[in-house]
Amino acid sequence: MYVAVKGGERAIDNAHQWLAEERRGDLSIPELTIPQIREQMKLAVNRVMAEGSLYDPDLAALAIKQARGDLIEAVFLIRAYRTTLPRFALSNPVDTGTMAVDRRISATFKDLPGGQVLGPTFDYTHRLLDFALMAEGEAPSGTPPTPINPLERGAPLVPHVTGFLDRDGLIETEPATDTTPPDLTREPLELPADRALRLQAITRGDEGFILSLAYSTQRGYGRTHAFVGELRIGRVAVEVDIPELGFAVEIGEVELTECETVNQFKGSRTEPPQFTRGYGLVFGQSERKAIAMSLVDRSLRWNELGEDFTGAPAQDAEFVLYHCDNIQATGFLEHIKLPHYVDFQAELELVRGLRAEAQAQREAAE
Repeated sequence: MYVAVKGGERAIDNAHQWLAEERRGDLSIPELTIPQIREQMKLAVNRVMAEGSLYDPDLAALAIKQARGDLIEAVFLIRAYRTTLPRFALSNPVDTGTMAVDRRISATFKDLPGGQVLGPTFDYTHRLLDFALMAEGEAPSGTPPTPINPLERGAPLVPHVTGFLDRDGLIETEPATDTTPPDLTREPLELPADRALRLQAITRGDEGFILSLAYSTQRGYGRTHAFVGELRIGRVAVEVDIPELGFAVEIGEVELTECETVNQFKGSRTEPPQFTRGYGLVFGQSERKAIAMSLVDRSLRWNELGEDFTGAPAQDAEFVLYHCDNIQATGFLEHIKLPHYVDFQAELELVRGLRAEAQAQREAAE
């Protein structure tokens, strides 16, 4: 089927060369560097890391440069590279309660221990083009505030907001488990999927797709009415147990966005009326994705909470999990632009035969 592609090596080489020239652009303009992309296009870098399942800002920046800004292509590059990496150890679960917070807000409680921290956000900008950014060598105004690190002595505590509801028994209790969840990056997705596996798939899923599903739940397709209990962005330590030492060693830190939504629940035969949770956790500063993820997570929990299935797309685990992965979707979509000459000739002959048969029937009827 693909003989024409394999045989046209010269054409393919020329296409690659042309692609490299288009990637570089006007030679009179300085070339983008990896540090520039990493530091000045952080949100794009964060998205590539999240959907590529690999936390490495430099590699994500390189992928964005190589992909000419096509973030899905960049995610594809990161995932392909990830498969070549060995796995040395499993890290311990991160403790987001000890997060060094850059941003922390709640739409449910105004006064929080540690305060509301607006942080770097577009929420209060006017969405007007700032033509001053077109000037070369612009300098940032002011000094950014120091992140709140609860690990430092004397720093204010930043407890999770849902703990206030949990203290009064007004929100469902998360069951503790020591079971290691399956690894979606190494094992294929199988249904039915438990919540841990669903969360893995959603956090790797395409942001636009998850956002659309979350929006559908807000419009009534999924039976959720959510409040943002807490949204926090910051850095957490990553630790690995060293058997020879008998204790955990910190090997680095990662930036995360965590969102917990608080949702209504009328109760069931076994559970009293209370609030339920939706959860989202994403690499980097990706608050839109984290919020959307938490809404979809809550919508997918209809069965375990004893709610009715209304047929909404965001409630259908098979629909959500099998269609949220942009790399799988891209591969299946874009393969149709490759040569399908034999297939099409077969279809063409079939249509011609059907037309001839229909024409013969018309002539016989006349």
